[in-house]
Amino acid sequence: STFLRVMRSSVVKAAGRALVQRTPKHKHARTFIAPVYNFAKRIMPKISDTERAALESGTIAFDKDLFSGDPSLKEICQKYKTVLTAEEQSFLNNETEVLCEMIDGYQIDKDQNLSPKVWQYIRENKFMGMVIPKHFGGKGFGAHAHAKVVEKIAGRSLACAVTVMVPNSLGPGELLHHYGTPEQKAYYLPRLAHGIDIPCFGLTGPTNGSDAASMRDEGVVCMENGVLGMRVTFNKRYITLAPVATVVGLAFRLSDPNKLLTKGKEGITVALLPTEKNQFAPNGLPGLKVGDRHDPLGTAFMNGTVKGESVFVPMSCVIGGGERTGFGWDMLMEGLGEGRGISLPA
Repeated sequence: STFLRVMRSSVVKAAGRALVQRTPKHKHARTFIAPVYNFAKRIMPKISDTERAALESGTIAFDKDLFSGDPSLKEICQKYKTVLTAEEQSFLNNETEVLCEMIDGYQIDKDQNLSPKVWQYIRENKFMGMVIPKHFGGKGFGAHAHAKVVEKIAGRSLACAVTVMVPNSLGPGELLHHYGTPEQKAYYLPRLAHGIDIPCFGLTGPTNGSDAASMRDEGVVCMENGVLGMRVTFNKRYITLAPVATVVGLAFRLSDPNKLLTKGKEGITVALLPTEKNQFAPNGLPGLKVGDRHDPLGTAFMNGTVKGESVFVPMSCVIGGGERTGFGWDMLMEGLGEGRGISLPA
């Protein structure tokens, strides 16, 4: 697999360098190590651009200390802030406590849905906008507060915790905040923060799971009625919040056989697909189908499919605009870590 190839390549190269550095630098040692290292370099497959992007995305955090073999718990605790602000603590003690009291786990399991009152409370109190900056209408909370809120809700209802978790982690709010155009941020982030729009993110597919490098969803750059866009065909499943989503973050592999792109590039691309007409998709997106609910593990949170056959998506829907086509892998690797590193453990 792509992951194993990247890991093998990295491990062999790192081991080779370590051997060269640690072996006494006398003639016989160098004579033995150098040929072995060079031979390993020749037989290992070359990494692709996608694999290189994965290796170069993000930074090294406390995992560097762990793998050094001599981690310092004191330094790790000093480096990362694990104290809530007064506002974050108040939200945890008040709004979050009220939400937990509103939850009826038996009724949620019976109805396979949150009650209308719980949905309304989550939206009105910006539970879906905890990590969105304040100047866009969100709460502007840090990762620790995000984790504590999700952890507390999960103690009462997994379905409710997942409903709150996804907009704050798996996106597309996180991706918009880091990569969106000013127009996209100004339109979507306040709507996401106030629960006007409910987001979901379409990555998982029936053949590739959540491995973006192996997905088969494809888009082709085209020009229609004077508008540059893409014809995109996709089949996503197990997408949390999909049955109730009003905006879908979609990852797909883009190609440009007719060389129409003047900026950006081919490759994995991430776009925002609204389920209704808006300024980025003035004619709507005919063919976009959100629904067919799944029942993962018998839990009550919303989960379903996102499908489309040759859907025309204007270039204005790409997160970051046309110049960010082909940069989806970097977005996924750097932007979705919050969900896998914070929300799920919480």
